[in-house]
Amino acid sequence: MTQHGLVGSMHTDVDVSYLADTVVLLRYFEASGQIRRVVSVLKQRVGQHERSLREFSSGPNGIEVGEPLSGFRGVLSGIPNLQEHQK
Repeated sequence: MTQHGLVGSMHTDVDVSYLADTVVLLRYFEASGQIRRVVSVLKQRVGQHERSLREFSSGPNGIEVGEPLSGFRGVLSGIPNLQEHQK
């Protein structure tokens, strides 16, 4: 299914996630004046999966997935906030 809009709230007319064995979320977000992309696995029917958000890019070398994003809150909304480092 496709999602309406590029940033902001996530909404589809029909929920078919119960049919899928794995649901991968790809989102755009803005940070430091740049449009960036993030990937996460929301659901995996069999086995454990990583729950972190990772920035990814695609280029001549294919898809590159970075380290887990840290320091942000609200990335999935498309409008992240930089968090204060907690001691």
